Amino acid sequence: MSGTASPQKIAFLGIGLMGKPMAMRLLKAGHALTAWNRTREKADALAAFNARIADNISGAVSEADLVITMLEAGPIVGDVLGQAMDYLKPGALVIDMSSTRQSEAQEFHRQLSQRGVGFVDAPVSGGVVGAEAGTLAIMAGGSEQHYRRAEPVLSILGRPTHVGPAGCGQIAKLCNQLIVGGTLCIVAEALMLAQAGGADPAAVRAAIRGGFAESRILEVHGQRMLDRNFMPGGQVKSQAKDLENALVAAAAGGISLPVTQLLTDLYRSILDVAPNADQAAALLAIERLNPGMRVGQAPDRLP
Repeated sequence: MSGTASPQKIAFLGIGLMGKPMAMRLLKAGHALTAWNRTREKADALAAFNARIADNISGAVSEADLVITMLEAGPIVGDVLGQAMDYLKPGALVIDMSSTRQSEAQEFHRQLSQRGVGFVDAPVSGGVVGAEAGTLAIMAGGSEQHYRRAEPVLSILGRPTHVGPAGCGQIAKLCNQLIVGGTLCIVAEALMLAQAGGADPAAVRAAIRGGFAESRILEVHGQRMLDRNFMPGGQVKSQAKDLENALVAAAAGGISLPVTQLLTDLYRSILDVAPNADQAAALLAIERLNPGMRVGQAPDRLP
């Protein structure tokens, strides 16, 4: 679908693990892209792909038709948008692809609307591999008009789906993270149970693949756990933040999510030792609860 996106002037704010490959895909699709990052050196890497590198936020956004933010958390998005607010063109569209709270996305929408600027919250799932391949699952919240305007560009990055008004993209992302976080932890527990029972965890994983237990997480992260490869795609600190945001959203909606509370506590329990590790480090949280038990023989690979 990338061929359907007419070239536009895009400002991309946040050139991190995810932002860099996403920005590169937009550049390769022919868009004029200005990159900005708090640490300029990360943005400089895009100069070789014909990106313009901005020294400041105002210089990045002042001529942009679309402004894409890919930042660590809601407060940082709020700070960056606050700095950009006076320089955004009326009629521009901001697409926030960060993971924030629904209430934060709704506030961004309110503030930007007062300036005549559109807003879509479009968090993603798929990690660095999905960002590089252009296969991200993209959950978009916003008006139908703003979504249709964003869709051709989002389609370069993955598979966008319009899930409701502004803020609903973040709710969809939280639903995704509940399933991801829960599945990671149960895969870790399954491998631990196999080890404790005297079975070969790798053989057990192979035996159950193809049945109802099959999943992308069992395939990819199950192997990561067996290899004890915790170098980041996603990160523990991001998963913990998303689960905490899910609890906030649940409280706002007047519902109880007991399993989510357990998952949140598990990820919090390893923030002191592996905040930047891949989410497969859920295995470390399970092992911490079982002193003396360890899955596999390989040394840990940690960032």
